[in-house]
Amino acid sequence: MVTAIVTFFILGYLCIALESVLKINKAVPALLMCVICWTLYACGVGDSADYSGRLLHHLGETCEILFFLMGAMTIVEIVDANGGFYFVHDALATKSKRALLWRITAMTFILSAILDNLTTSIVMIMVLRKLIEDHKDRMIYGGIIIIAANAGGAFSPIGDVTT
Repeated sequence: MVTAIVTFFILGYLCIALESVLKINKAVPALLMCVICWTLYACGVGDSADYSGRLLHHLGETCEILFFLMGAMTIVEIVDANGGFYFVHDALATKSKRALLWRITAMTFILSAILDNLTTSIVMIMVLRKLIEDHKDRMIYGGIIIIAANAGGAFSPIGDVTT
């Protein structure tokens, strides 16, 4: 049974990695892989209480993250709809890409020391979308935001020290 679970996991992971070659959305093989692996695991476990406890544990962790994200994104959207990020936009606005890079990095680092890394990343990506039009540049700056958010959270004793 373990061999079958590992085989389906590897196949699913390959489908996710080869998304552009297979021309499928990576959510499809991820969900199928999850369902097949859990079903195989359930068939191989003798005690159903053990299975349901483990399934609940793993689904519970996933649901915690999803509910946190939905709440954080809702708050960020409400603040943005009411013009709450104009001060951040005005503080970061510059013509120089280098100066913008340093300003975004510093602000993200400071915010993530105060807020959660994920919330800081969501806020800064929202601001970044208003500052930069070019998709390729946004991706580069987005990567810097993630690195700075993790560094700031790890730097501060009140930040996310698990980073």
